[in-house]
Amino acid sequence: MIRFPRCVLGRVRTLAAAVALAAGFAGAADAQQLANIKFTLDWQFQGPTGVFLRAQQQGYYREVGLNVTVDAGQGSAGAIQRVVSGAYEMGFADINSAIEYNAQNPDRTVRGVMILYDAPPFSVMALRGKGITTPRDLAGKRLGAPQFDASFRLFPSFAAAVGVDRASVRINNMAPPLRETMLQRGEVDFITGHYFTSFLNLKARGVRPEDIIVFRYRDAGLDFYGNGVIASAQMIAQRGPQITAFIRATIRAQREIVANPRLGVDAVMRADPSADAAVEAERLDIGLRENIVTDWVKANGMGGIDEARFTRAIQQVSSSLGLARQPTLADMWDGRFLPPAAERMIHR
Repeated sequence: MIRFPRCVLGRVRTLAAAVALAAGFAGAADAQQLANIKFTLDWQFQGPTGVFLRAQQQGYYREVGLNVTVDAGQGSAGAIQRVVSGAYEMGFADINSAIEYNAQNPDRTVRGVMILYDAPPFSVMALRGKGITTPRDLAGKRLGAPQFDASFRLFPSFAAAVGVDRASVRINNMAPPLRETMLQRGEVDFITGHYFTSFLNLKARGVRPEDIIVFRYRDAGLDFYGNGVIASAQMIAQRGPQITAFIRATIRAQREIVANPRLGVDAVMRADPSADAAVEAERLDIGLRENIVTDWVKANGMGGIDEARFTRAIQQVSSSLGLARQPTLADMWDGRFLPPAAERMIHR
């Protein structure tokens, strides 16, 4: 063991303190150079949204100059309100809910800047043996759904597309945790909900997958998009390069998750250790296969839109919800911040 004189030890301690202090100042300077972005999800930490958590946890946002915090949400409407209020700069929300909000609040709008769910997860589900085998069989039946569920809100468009008189359907609104239970008990005849949520919830309640009948809205010819990244008007006006940086880092994480979905599940479990890893793995697999890595995305790159399709979707949403004012494409979408298509290509 080497023993140093006290005077030397004193100098060593002083030097160590100086180094630590300098490191602290450097760390503070680095933190000050990062742009803070509060990002809200639409719901809990789940497999399909693990992309944002991975980009945060792996430091991809920091590498492009951003200090991003990712918070769970309580629905798309709540996420939109968080962004509009200025409490959050950006968020993840159902684009159709944003269409409704912008129609009713033309002076305080949000805009989509990146689409994640190119194919929406909206669906109707029934159980085998209940007299429902085709969408037309929904006429005269009992529908159960939370009041603000996106699939429920857009059900009039689905009903019109499949030839069902919306007025013939009896509505039973309930809290989200009761939806699948009431279907299983036979208290309602069918439900609306995100496919990768309600399907897994029914399985968790012991319903066999082969006994679950699913009608997807997209199969009825509806042009709806699903969830995407939204930004406040102030963020768009003043911090455009940071939006581009956020999207670029998110796409980096998404590419990794597409190649190895376990990475997305691991990000969710790290953020919420109480989550069920097996359920989130299945949810992510469904989301990637059904909603995220579509043929259009493979051909055109992640994050963008087909303008003609989005315009039709705005018309369909406005009609479905009986909106007094129909937003324009420019009211809803700003694609200037997307990286070039070559940087957004993704394959599975």
